Amino acid sequence: MLEAVQIFWSPRGVGMPSLDTKALVDIHDGDTPSIRMPVRMLSIDTPEVTAGSPEGATKVDEKFAQLAEWIQQRPQDVPVSRRFADYLLPKLSTDKAGTLQFSQGTQAADFAKANAAHRLTRPDGSKRTLFVRTADAPFDTNGRLLAYLAPNYSKSELATLSREQRSTFNLDMVRAGWAATFIIYPSIPGELDLPLFLGAADDAVTAGRGIWDEPATMPAYEYRSVERLYGIAESIIVDKKPVADPFAWRERYCADMRTRVLVGPEDYFDIDPTYRLFLWPADVRTAVTSLNLIPSPRLVGVG
Repeated sequence: MLEAVQIFWSPRGVGMPSLDTKALVDIHDGDTPSIRMPVRMLSIDTPEVTAGSPEGATKVDEKFAQLAEWIQQRPQDVPVSRRFADYLLPKLSTDKAGTLQFSQGTQAADFAKANAAHRLTRPDGSKRTLFVRTADAPFDTNGRLLAYLAPNYSKSELATLSREQRSTFNLDMVRAGWAATFIIYPSIPGELDLPLFLGAADDAVTAGRGIWDEPATMPAYEYRSVERLYGIAESIIVDKKPVADPFAWRERYCADMRTRVLVGPEDYFDIDPTYRLFLWPADVRTAVTSLNLIPSPRLVGVG
């Protein structure tokens, strides 16, 4: 059952016209070209396919198994807390962490393609355009548009559809279990959309759909951090090179949307994955004030 949350947020995103799929669609006049651009779908994180192939995924299996061995045999050389290490070890020691991530990523991509093709097709077979709604800050550091995507319905159609029926592709991925919620302050869904998002996530986890049917699943944000941790440990143990910031593998703080308790970067696993709200370090001070967050005892050095 979905638990009550204490996060209330009204984003200031803007609705954008449809974006075509070609690199350069046309030039209306000298200063108005229509272009293609990458979009990072907001509030979700799907498994990574960066291994590139099953063979590449097998190499990741070996690296993560090696990391597990280093954590157990040379804990003083791996910059990770004992608590987080104990949480990670069962996932790293399966000898299939990379293969699992790549397989899940491939399946997530297949679902996304099929779902978009289905929902963008009208009953008569014609194609719908795309509705795009951006975040308060429209672009990420890689120049990608941060947005929610959905079929572009007419006003008459919208009048007959519930919020669930006109859901975004972002929500569809979460509902199907092929994406973990990855809500990062300040890009928080609005007060009407957040319950839908969390309810869909809770249902997917409870039912074991998609990535959630495997206990050893690493949400993509966790997988990427473990890749960075392996790289740092390898530099320290194998290359014997000094590392400027051994803890650069961990990036974000996390808050529990039910209790507003803020935890450190290595303690997010204490929070149910459905209710994790991530924060960049630069945003923590503002978020503590605007969301009335409560630092955990461990975060302030107690316990």
